[in-house]
Amino acid sequence: MDPESDSPDPLTPAPRTTWTTPVAALVAVTIGGVVLAGAAILAKDGPSRLLIGLAAVGLLALAGLGFRQRPRLSISSDAEPRLVVRTLTGPTEYTRDQILRARVVGYRRLGRKNPMLEIDVQHHGDERLLIFGRWDLGTSPDDVFESLVAHGLAR
Repeated sequence: MDPESDSPDPLTPAPRTTWTTPVAALVAVTIGGVVLAGAAILAKDGPSRLLIGLAAVGLLALAGLGFRQRPRLSISSDAEPRLVVRTLTGPTEYTRDQILRARVVGYRRLGRKNPMLEIDVQHHGDERLLIFGRWDLGTSPDDVFESLVAHGLAR
């Protein structure tokens, strides 16, 4: 009996278990917010200061949310895998029985069809719909769905 036959194929990559917004994208958004804040300070008139300042606050808030919610979605590596969703208030875990449905749906935005990962979960007795896009996951929602299927969290 060959001892290497029981080991997984080294050429086949293991499915990913963590997805998040890329750090480079969050840093770029932060830099953009700082630049806009500087432009708001240097603006000559009040309405310009207000509009540029609001844009700066929006970008900085988006970056803050992105850094706070890292990793956005992950699969625990326990014997019974669980889906861990990180929100502004902290991580929430969902077992296989709490996940009612997962699917990839294409939404039209700006004339293009963008894939989004939809997950219906049972959360404290209520049904909740979680929607993740490419920004949230850092990769294609199709790849995340395939990994959920590989771990038995979706059909």
